[in-house]
Amino acid sequence: MNLLSALAKVGSMTFISRILGFVRDTLIARVFGAGMLTDAFIVAFKIPNLLRRVSAEGAFSQAFVPILAEYKSQRSFDETHSLINRVATWLGITLVALTLLGMLAAPLIVSLIAPGFRADPTKMQLTVELLRITFPYIFFISLVSMAGGVLNTYNKFGIPAFTPVWLNLAMIFAILFFADHFAEPIKALAWAVFIGGLLQLIFQIPFLKQIGLLPKFEFRRDDEGVWRILKLMGPAILGVSVVQISLIINTIFASFLATGSVSWLYYADRLMEFPTGVLGVALGTILLPSLSKAYASSEHREYSQLLDWGLRLTFILAAPAAVALAILATPLVTALFHYGKFTAIDVAMTQHALVAYSVGLLGLILVKILAPGFYARQNIKTPVKIAVFTLIATQLMNLVFVFGLDLNHVGLALAIGIGACLNAGLLYYHLRKANIYQPQAAWLVFVLKLLVALGVMGVVLYFAMGDTGAWLNYGLMKRLFYLCGLVLLGGVSYFSSLFLLGFRLRDYRRRVVH
Repeated sequence: MNLLSALAKVGSMTFISRILGFVRDTLIARVFGAGMLTDAFIVAFKIPNLLRRVSAEGAFSQAFVPILAEYKSQRSFDETHSLINRVATWLGITLVALTLLGMLAAPLIVSLIAPGFRADPTKMQLTVELLRITFPYIFFISLVSMAGGVLNTYNKFGIPAFTPVWLNLAMIFAILFFADHFAEPIKALAWAVFIGGLLQLIFQIPFLKQIGLLPKFEFRRDDEGVWRILKLMGPAILGVSVVQISLIINTIFASFLATGSVSWLYYADRLMEFPTGVLGVALGTILLPSLSKAYASSEHREYSQLLDWGLRLTFILAAPAAVALAILATPLVTALFHYGKFTAIDVAMTQHALVAYSVGLLGLILVKILAPGFYARQNIKTPVKIAVFTLIATQLMNLVFVFGLDLNHVGLALAIGIGACLNAGLLYYHLRKANIYQPQAAWLVFVLKLLVALGVMGVVLYFAMGDTGAWLNYGLMKRLFYLCGLVLLGGVSYFSSLFLLGFRLRDYRRRVVH
């Protein structure tokens, strides 16, 4: 299997999903703006979504995939299928209980996650109602994540990458065709989250059948594989999800700030998630099964080379994205969100948050490459210690930036970004210290050439962008046309510079045997 081709496939599927996500968010901004309604919905959606990232896509996937890869490599097909059956059974039972508990405890959960909402009873009640509709999403999407782990382990990368498209389509259709039929139109979005989760689960079933691994109910309390996964999963919740926990705490802080703060951070985060998803999630998705197999087969040199390949690609693709997000923050926010009820003030506040977030984009993506370096080896303790330290440091930065320096919501975004860089730096240090990863030759030359290409791109974008204030007065088509032109110009200037400096695509092709 060619990892670069797999990355292109996963990245392209994720790209489609993210584009539809931008369409969705543009419609939300246009119809609902950035005020009480969107603050309430974003918190109601964020809670099950963060639980999904922390447990299903985070700790569960990082614990499940290495064990599954080991079973696939060293045991029979029937034993592997049995493991999947028993894990799915335990997961399903747990999720039913969690979903019912979450719906019953919705007022308490909102009070904990967004305590500032209690000052506005209308906002508080609406958020509780929306949460009760959206909370079952955690049930659907957790099973979707498990199915995705199975499909990825069997090299069906494109299916899980395409699956989120169904959530975005459900929300787009809800805004366009159903919102007007609700007494409270924002509730159409909440029901779209519910339906979108169900559609994602249904979509993956035929592909699991195709490889003969559709889970069946098989309850057994003493299964070795299940208990190994649970043992890894417990501490991994902290180890792989420090950013998500920080985002929850940020929501608590933001709920006390000016109305709209939650929404401004959300829209900025959505722009950050584009490169994070297309590159970070895609690379992490294809690397984890390959690293797990290399570890299970004791191929230590292959293991180190896979990490090096992932790190170099991350620098090549994530660094220009971070620079472009910072420079083009105003054109991006204006072109995508400045319509209807999304005002010029909302543009400015979101732009400030985006610039602050961009500081940590490279770190956010590097964490998704470096963390699998530990989890593929079933090493939980090291990243957990790093995660706890990073979490504490991030919250200390929140206190300094928000209350000491009065940066408000921008301080929250900046703390997340710096915290991600700290997390990535510590993960890298401990990989090197444990001799798990040995950098390949010519890293210094690689970085210097990259800095030259980034400098060229940055200068080109800065002068080509023009007066940022003028973007507020452009029409829809003019904004989108100019924005596409800037993205194309930036890409051409950057990759042309890399080519002139000796970078070639063939050097980053990598084949692995599965």
